[in-house]
Amino acid sequence: MYVKDRMTKAPLTIGEKESISKALEIMRKNDFHRLPVTDGNGKLLGLITGGLVEEQSGAKDTSLSIFELNYLLSRRTVADIMIRDVNVCKEDMFLEEAASIMLDQDISCLPVVDDDRKVVGIITEKDIFMALIDIVGYGRRGTRFVLSAEDRPGYMEGICRLFAENDANMDELAVFHTEERGTEVSVKASGEIPVEDMRDVLKKNGYKVSVIVQTDENGKRIVYSV
Repeated sequence: MYVKDRMTKAPLTIGEKESISKALEIMRKNDFHRLPVTDGNGKLLGLITGGLVEEQSGAKDTSLSIFELNYLLSRRTVADIMIRDVNVCKEDMFLEEAASIMLDQDISCLPVVDDDRKVVGIITEKDIFMALIDIVGYGRRGTRFVLSAEDRPGYMEGICRLFAENDANMDELAVFHTEERGTEVSVKASGEIPVEDMRDVLKKNGYKVSVIVQTDENGKRIVYSV
């Protein structure tokens, strides 16, 4: 999955000469907290966030009234407080690379730029979380089987074959390596075979099933005995 699959495309931006109060108005009106700063050609100059405005304006600690504070913010420009050294990513970057940058730099978003550094999107930690939920199929109809697995070549072939032979479509497949439980395989499947029957097929063929959770068409989750 690529950044372009999850980013907000053509995000709203603001010019560096605009007032801080204008930036706040845009963020509040559209219910987000980060705003790329660009020049007249859409090239990235910096980034302004709601948290940065609070920090730089002293909004949390000031004794000024809301009217006085708004007046001051209307007199200062975005350029006065924006972050200039901004971490960015490209739209063809793998999503996990963008997530790694955000984690390493302790930041919650990345402007997405093209080769000319023009802003084409923005990706946030919320987008990463939503991608994870989508990848594992959480909330979608189907049944998740979690199996204790052996970490060796060819092990997955047997699992895939059993689901295929029983007309169960493997909608999502993931492998996890844990210190406590070792290697686990998570299969989200759908099909006509009853859950209990698929469980018995797996166990009969030597697979240890640790969790079975079914999600119905209404999003209700049902936990089955293993």
